[in-house]
Amino acid sequence: MSVRERAVVSPPAPGGPPRRRGGSRLGALLLRLHFYAGILVGPFILVAALSGALYALTPQLEQAVYAHELHAPAPDSTVPLAAQIEAANTHVGEGTALFAVRPAPEPGDTTRIMYAVDGLGPSESLAVFVDPGTAEIRGELVVYGTSGATPLRTWVSNLHRTLNLGDPGRLYSELAASWLGIVAIAGIALWVIRLRKARVKRDLLRPDPAHRGYRRLFGWHASLGVWVLLGALFLSATGITWSQYAGANVDSLRAALDWGTPTVSTSLDGTTAGSDGHAHHHGAESAPSGSANPATFDAVLAIAQRQNVNTGQVEIKPPAEPGAAWTVREIKTGFPTESDSLAIDGTTMQVVDRVDFADIPLAAKLASWGINIHMGVMFGLANQIVLFVVALAIAAMVVLGYLMWWRRRPRRDPSRIVGSPPGRALRGAPWWEIGIVAVAAVLVGLWLPLVGWTLLGFLVLDTLIPWVRRAARARRPRGHQEV
Repeated sequence: MSVRERAVVSPPAPGGPPRRRGGSRLGALLLRLHFYAGILVGPFILVAALSGALYALTPQLEQAVYAHELHAPAPDSTVPLAAQIEAANTHVGEGTALFAVRPAPEPGDTTRIMYAVDGLGPSESLAVFVDPGTAEIRGELVVYGTSGATPLRTWVSNLHRTLNLGDPGRLYSELAASWLGIVAIAGIALWVIRLRKARVKRDLLRPDPAHRGYRRLFGWHASLGVWVLLGALFLSATGITWSQYAGANVDSLRAALDWGTPTVSTSLDGTTAGSDGHAHHHGAESAPSGSANPATFDAVLAIAQRQNVNTGQVEIKPPAEPGAAWTVREIKTGFPTESDSLAIDGTTMQVVDRVDFADIPLAAKLASWGINIHMGVMFGLANQIVLFVVALAIAAMVVLGYLMWWRRRPRRDPSRIVGSPPGRALRGAPWWEIGIVAVAAVLVGLWLPLVGWTLLGFLVLDTLIPWVRRAARARRPRGHQEV
């Protein structure tokens, strides 16, 4: 969107005369692509960036808002899990299915006893928080997914992903994530073209304080774009994995290449489980088990500790159905990642299957690490700060782009509201070149559907603009001069 759409010449280099833009059709196409995407997709990117910046702060916010539920006085000794579970069962009453227990990971933390409750959404559960030193109930919250997100973090997460509109709202985030990377690539290509021609190259790495007006806005827009390029591309690539249509294509590719994350087999008849390439994204949970002997949780946890599956926070799940195994898995998402898991026969108390993080394919590890970095949990506070700064920089670039467009907007010719005529981009191009661009848009749409169709829309719009302008000029009174 860093475009002087109404001008024919680019800003002069310091001390030099104005010079024309590069005359290549590729450069003109990149310019129009960057402009259209910035103007029309910019609002989606802006909302995604601002909500993402807010999400980066949620770990600290939920610790403050839900301090009573998440923490308890550090005990001198802990009571057995069975006693904690029985207290939670009494609290929720009969008929509520317990399906997972997360023992307190650190002194001062609470134990989570998680129940499946009618009326909750997919991957949601009722978590009862228990003081591990006294078995006192500290409170209950509806939590979401593998991360156990509290209501505050879940609301901000859904705002970022769906605008809290459910599945229809996922189209917004897919459009933003898909186009963010393309806008960034087009922008850096235009920056390189300018860099090659600029006499004072440092002005493209940081804004010149002597510039005013449009050139000052452009300096900030271009400089921010250079410094956050890698972050923008990373957020785009990892954000696509959550998307509705492109994300499904990513899952299909991972499955075809056997890049999924293997899961332990809970079958006790010798059959094996497959891999789940997307459960980590949405926190897919197994069906509730109904009733389980509280004392068995202590025995299963003791086996896991002897098997060295006890780093950070662990989650214990009873069998989802008769004839299945118990599972224990590490759910630590920070660095270094710990996600070893065991399947244990509840009758014989023997380990029947094991999956260690070290044995997971590299592609699956990279996907997991990328997701955790995107969520701000991989490297703790440092990760959150970087995400917050990058997200605000992306939001600032969108705002700066609109301010640039507003300063260069055609004040007396509404037909030129989206900039100058296609000019070098499409005017005079042979039909087969325009056809190639259209075919490319369709091919891109096979992988990134929302990009492909909106790109085709941009092409149609840019082709129709000259006709609209000619019609507008034909309706003007004779003798009227265009400004």
